[in-house]
Parts: sequence; C-alpha cells; structure tokens
Amino acid sequence: MKHADNGHTAPGNGADVVDLDKARAVRESAAAHETPTDPGSAVMVDAPAPAGPGLLAQIRAAKRRPVIPAWAKSKAEFVTAAGWLAGHLGHTAAFHAVRLPAYAGRLAVQSPHGAAKFLGGTLRWVSDAEGEPLRAAAARKEDAAEYLKLTRQRDRRVRWRTLVSVVASVTGFVSALALYVLAPAWLLALSGAVVTLALGWLGAPADAPLIQRAVVAPKVQKLTSDIVLRSLSALGIAQINQAIAKGRDPLVFTSPITRDGPGWLAEGDLPYGVTVADVMDRRERLASGLRRPLGCVWPEPVPDEHTGRLRLWVGDQDMNKAKQPAWPLAASGSVDLFAPVAWGTDQRGRWVEITLMYLAGVIGAIPRMGKTYLLRLLMLIAALDPRAQLYSFDLKGTGDLDPVGDAVSYRHRAGDEEEDILYGLTSMREVQNELRRRTKVIRSLPRDVCPESKVTSELADKRTLGLHPIVVAVDECQKWFEHPTHGKELEAICTDLVKRGPALGIVLLLATQRPDDDSLPKGISANASARWCLKVMSHTENDMVLGTGAYKRGVRATTFAWGDKGICYFLGEGADARIVRAVEIDAPAAEAIALRGRAARQDAGLLAGYALGEETEAEPTATFDLLADLLAVIGADEPKLWNETAVARLAELRPQVYGGWEAEQLTAALKPYRIATGQVWGKTEDGKGANRRGIKRTDITASVAERDQTRGAA
Repeated sequence: MKHADNGHTAPGNGADVVDLDKARAVRESAAAHETPTDPGSAVMVDAPAPAGPGLLAQIRAAKRRPVIPAWAKSKAEFVTAAGWLAGHLGHTAAFHAVRLPAYAGRLAVQSPHGAAKFLGGTLRWVSDAEGEPLRAAAARKEDAAEYLKLTRQRDRRVRWRTLVSVVASVTGFVSALALYVLAPAWLLALSGAVVTLALGWLGAPADAPLIQRAVVAPKVQKLTSDIVLRSLSALGIAQINQAIAKGRDPLVFTSPITRDGPGWLAEGDLPYGVTVADVMDRRERLASGLRRPLGCVWPEPVPDEHTGRLRLWVGDQDMNKAKQPAWPLAASGSVDLFAPVAWGTDQRGRWVEITLMYLAGVIGAIPRMGKTYLLRLLMLIAALDPRAQLYSFDLKGTGDLDPVGDAVSYRHRAGDEEEDILYGLTSMREVQNELRRRTKVIRSLPRDVCPESKVTSELADKRTLGLHPIVVAVDECQKWFEHPTHGKELEAICTDLVKRGPALGIVLLLATQRPDDDSLPKGISANASARWCLKVMSHTENDMVLGTGAYKRGVRATTFAWGDKGICYFLGEGADARIVRAVEIDAPAAEAIALRGRAARQDAGLLAGYALGEETEAEPTATFDLLADLLAVIGADEPKLWNETAVARLAELRPQVYGGWEAEQLTAALKPYRIATGQVWGKTEDGKGANRRGIKRTDITASVAERDQTRGAA
C-alpha cells in the first residue's frame, strides 16, 4: 500500500511515493530544453495553454442575428402575410355567417332540454345534493359526530340557498312581467330569443358541439432536439453510430431550434468526418426518422462554414403542395430587365429574385419536371419589358413557347426539321452580327456616358443607340449542337454569346433534358453565370448544370422526388445554390401575360418581327454551299489563303450570309467537313511576310469530291 508522505519513501514497505505535480513540472522543464534532433527525444505538439483568437476577436467574428425578422423588413412578404391573415379571418367569418340559421335552429330544438337541465341543477343546488354522498358515507360508518356536523352544514346551506332562490325567482318573475307589459314587441322578441338560445346552449350534448371548425389546421408535430437526434441516428452513418456508442449526440446544436416561416429550423455540427452531403444522400431515411413527407425535409450546408455544419429545415407542408403566394406580375405590372424580378419561392415561401440582364443561363432536367415551363416563365418576364427583343426557339416542337412567340417574339420557331434549324441558324447569325455592332457602339461612347463599358438601363432607353435588351431562349438546345452540318457553327455562336453577350445586353437561355457534353458544350456550360437544375438522375448531369464539384459540396438535384415538379437548385445572383420552386403559369395565363407585353410594345411602337407578321429572310440560307463559295473566292492559283482574307471575300460574295463573319467562325463552320485550318504563310498589304491561320484549297476540293462521290453512290 502506498502513502503520500511529502514525496518521501514510506517506511517498511520498500515502495516509492511519487509527487505527480513535481513529476509533471520536471517533465515539462526537460521537454523545454530538448531539441527535436536529439535521438529518442519527445516533441511537445500540444500547447500548454489553449491558443486561439482573443475575446475581442471572437466578438468581432460573431454573427449577429437580425433584430427585425426578414419577413417584417420585406414589403412583399409582409403584404403576403397580412393578406393571408385577412383571408383567413374573412373565410372564418363567412363560414359561420352562412351557418347562423342552422345554429339558431339547433339551439331552439335543444332549449327544452336546457330548461330541464337548468331546473334540475337549481333544485340539486338548493337541496345541497352534492353533499349527499358524504353524509351517506358518515352514516354507513356510524360516525355520529361527522354525520351531525355534515347535517348542520346542509341545513345552513339549504336555508341560505332557498332564500337566494326565492328572491331570484320573485325578481325574475316581476322583471319578466314588467317586460311583457311595458317593453316593445322587438325587445320582447329579442329577450325571448336570447333566453331560448341560452337554454339551447345549456342543453347541447357534450359529444356534439354546435359550432364547427371553419379551418381544419394540419396537426404538425413540433420539431425538438430529441426528434432531430432520433432521425440522425437512423441514417446508418458509421461515424454517427460510433458517436452514439460513445455517449455523444449525433448533432451538437449551435443555436436553438426556431420557427422559420412555415416550418422549423435546426442548425448544428455533425460528428467529425460526417459531411452534410452524407446526410443529403440519406434524405429519405431522414424524412422517415422525422416522420414527415419527403418534400418537407430539406437538409443543406451552411454557406461559409465547414462541411459538417448542417442546416435542417422541416416544413409544415410538402413544398410541392404548399400554396404559393400570388405572383406579383400575374395580373399587372411591368419589368425592368436590369432590376431584380421575383420568379419563385424558397422552402420558406419567400420570394427569390433574378436580374436577367448580365447573365447567360442553363436549365437542365429529366423530362416532365417543368424545364420548359421555367424557360417560358423567364421569357414572360422578358416580355413584360417592352424594350426587350425576344428570340424563342422551341426545338421540341410542341408549341410550349408559342404564347410568348406569337405575341411578342422578334424571331420564333417551333420544330426541329431542317428548315427550322436553318431558320434558327440565320437568326443566331443575326444576333451575333448585332453583338459585333454593339461592341463598336459601346467603344465609341464617352466614358461619362458608359463608364463600365456595358449596356445599362439608361442606355437601353436611348433608341438611337440600339442597345435594347435581347433575350434568346432555346428549348432542347441539344438539337442544335448535335446537328451534323450546322451544329459546330451554332455552338460557336452560342459560346460567343455566352462569353460576350451579357455585358452587351444580350441574354442567352438554353434548356435541355440531356445535360451532357454533347448537349451542353463545355465552352457554354463553363461560362453560364446562372444555372437552374431540376431533377436529374446522376452526379454527372448534376455537375454539368450546376458546375464541377457541386455534387460533392452537397448541391444535389438528384435528391428531388418525382413529385417535385418545378422545384430546382438555382445558382446565380452571386449567391450559393438555393432550392427554389418556380411560379407555375399555365398556357392560358401565359397567353394573358404575353398579350400585356404585346400591348405595351404596341403603345411604345416597338412591336416588330415575327409577332408583327414580318418573316426573316432565312429560307435562302438553305441554298448556299460553303465549300462551293470558298472555291469561288479562292483562285486556282492560290494554294493557300488566310481565313481573314477568305471571310472578307465571302462577305463580298454573299453579304446576307457571311456578313460579319470572323476567322474563328469560318474555322468552326469547316469542322463538320473535317477541314482543318493551320498556319499559312502569306504577305500583308504592305508586302511583309507573316504566318496566320488559313486553309488549303486542296483540302476543300478533296472534301467536295468526296461529297459528290457519296451523293453519286446514293
């Protein structure tokens, strides 16, 4: 047995007594003088005292919660909430007002029973019937003292209550007689009705309430910490199971669970090694653990925090079934495309806005998830700005974009036949030429008029400059890019518009149900600043639309259910990806909105193009032959020619087709013919030699011969 005796050896047992505090001090002193290079020396990796930011730094880095809730600061949300409350109260009042005659009839029928209950209750009260069981119990026990005490108490009560009853009866009778003799007929009738209704209310059975509920509220269980922890423990994640086995919680809450819109919000840190993406992968299990529908459960990462910080929002209603607030633009109003416009709501029912100018957008989803409806909604927003010139191409051919196209579009086409592709190609060349013109206009403007070298709302108002907004929408864009003849040129034009168009007031919106490398070329998907991703089937399509790495960061449109139509991840406006439910506008409503846009254009004198019955001169494009035209402008004595020279000659030959072409566009147009461009030696106008990208005449003649041979064989 060891004794602590000031560090001395205990006598008689041969054992040493060690002072632990002194031993630690000696070890720390020795460690301070050791060097890492000493063989066998130990390196102290943990600081002796906690290190980290000071109190002031922690206070500065702390996040301040808003004093006024977001819904109170937003006029739209406040109006929506006030409108809902007014509607709720109005509905309740109307519901009961309609049923007042039925209520009165039931009370009248129940009044005799009420009168009997009143008389019987009065007699029981006067006779002190409630004390009878106690007196009987005392008599059975033969407790004379207790019985006499209770009997005297009953006698006093009966005398006093009888006196009260007699006085009340005489007073009531005299009052009733006076009322019958002196009161007017209406007051007598009112008094009789009140008495009858009161007796009817008294006679109502307990299991049949008179007044029904005007609104049956769903019974939603309050979200508590126990429920959250229970649901996380059911996910089957190894690190969570290990934490539970060691007595730790699967979530360390960083703030109280609070009411957030039409639902509950919980936030906390998952165990080490568990990411929010792991929880999102098991969203169905999480919903089962919470005992809530899948559309009510939305786990998401917290921006600017570590990947283990979970934000869990649990709604009262399934997101795809909850009633959306009325869209402000559905019945009236106009749009400035350079300002934010509401287009959908988040899980909490708050409006989400977008500024269509200065962006290029991509919409991706599997079929039947609302992709085309979303594209049409964005076009309707553009239609409500009378300055905007719309180009709409429905390559699916079902006419979903016709409400917008027929009413306001400058160019519009539905279908994927060859003539439809050529129409779109001619229109896109037209847009690209307009883009080149705008670059020159912007460059020519004074710095004080155009300080940021981009189109603004003020510049768009100046008709003489021709810098009005242009919005191009293409549904099923893969039909363009996969076209064997014109696909490469259309890809080159769209890539150019995605890169340079936003600053010049040109917006390109592409929608596809097959978001892959062929449907969304990398030059387009990598430069699109706005992305809408509805339900997709795998991480590949998810990242094609939302950007590389989105799936790993927990932004997963694969978690949407089949019923989540119109619900998407929206990435844009400089914010992190958000879950948004787009406003649902059916075809009749879309036609009404588009007609408002048409009327605004007519009033401003801006209706033109397809909507006005003016057709573009696109059809002649089908007759030109690029290879034949190149052979016509490249002489037989010119074995090689620079692209820029060839483009200039082509523009002289067919200005309506090649006007505005650049060297890069010629390169793209030759790719389908497998004609490569390379460095070609030539001389400039001043006679100096230079290497520039060009083509060989022999490559063109060989391609023409191969094509003619193929046609002949056919």
